[in-house]
Amino acid sequence: MVTLADIRAARAVAAGVAKHTPFVSSATLSQRRGGEIVLKAESLQRTGAFKIRGAMNKLASLGTAAANGVTAGSAGNHAQAVAFAAQHFGVPCDIFVPAGAPISKVEACRAYGATVVEGGASLDEAVAAARARAGEHGMAFCHPFDDPAIVAGQGTLGLELVEDLPDLSCVILPVGGGGLAAGVAIAVKSQLPHARVIGVQAEVCAPYVGGPSPAGPVVTLADGIAVKRPGQLTGPLIDEWVDELVAVDEDAIADAMVLLMDRAKLYVEGAGAVGVAALSSGLVAPAALGTTCIVLSGGNVDLGIVPGLIRRHETKAGRRLVVFTRIDDRPGSLVRLLGEFAAAGANLVEVDHQREGVDLHVRETSVHATFEVRSREHADRVVAAVRAAGYGDLRAEFGQ
Repeated sequence: MVTLADIRAARAVAAGVAKHTPFVSSATLSQRRGGEIVLKAESLQRTGAFKIRGAMNKLASLGTAAANGVTAGSAGNHAQAVAFAAQHFGVPCDIFVPAGAPISKVEACRAYGATVVEGGASLDEAVAAARARAGEHGMAFCHPFDDPAIVAGQGTLGLELVEDLPDLSCVILPVGGGGLAAGVAIAVKSQLPHARVIGVQAEVCAPYVGGPSPAGPVVTLADGIAVKRPGQLTGPLIDEWVDELVAVDEDAIADAMVLLMDRAKLYVEGAGAVGVAALSSGLVAPAALGTTCIVLSGGNVDLGIVPGLIRRHETKAGRRLVVFTRIDDRPGSLVRLLGEFAAAGANLVEVDHQREGVDLHVRETSVHATFEVRSREHADRVVAAVRAAGYGDLRAEFGQ
């Protein structure tokens, strides 16, 4: 099993490579939910996630067994960490990732000198392929979570929590395979038995809370924790050391990612934001006394999803106004319509003429347009002004 002594030894191994990451106070969450809430910005860690802690400890433990190189199967963060650690120790590295793994994580592995093999529909298939490569070529296999050296390495984060937060009362952190949660829980509760440790999973793949374990690919913003079954090592450790487990839905994860960008100025991936999602949505409560710490486990966000997150947030906040109306199909009609919106302070985002599938007069065209507005109240004023200007059939939609 894994002990506090193992975790302390792992810290010495990773010293100089794994960062002692900072804490950020969250006035927004503290005001909304009460209590003293801080964020552990592991998103600023080397390779962008906590995984470097376990990877360094694992490769150091291998010694000459890594002479022919190492392999790993991962959705991205463990892969990057193993690739970086392999480069640090000067050994070859083959990484296997599921098809569709975030491009940013795949390219980072290659930048660290690893050979990356993409394929398979799930993390399980990537792990199986990595095991097979290790057996065929005499390489050492590095499991993403079900390994004592990995768990001990991840637990070094818990040592920092205890040292930096003497009044620590509650830790909220992600649970995928369970390596981070198990290691941190052992480190924290071995020293502060009263402190509560709460694990958070993504609702679409939440085996630790009795949730679904989909047969095919898992589509979630929290791809980094989309692990379909508890580990043989980590499962019992979670049962023993973690006090509570909850699952959050995709909307809560999306809201948490945007809140962290907007209010904390931190770029955090979906898997890293689930703790904030659980707290802000009311699934878990902060400690009444002492400090509650939310671990932001990673910052490797796929850039392709960011525009969608922002659009969703702006719409939900009432800062996007979508309208549909009819105008005369004559020169200058569109300019006059848009001029009314401009006069009311709405900024055009996009506009489209629609002539097909709409009941129109032969000399009419329909207009579908999106505008930026300041608030729901501003949107109401804009719509009223444009209707009063002669566009009485204007239909509008905006975030509630």
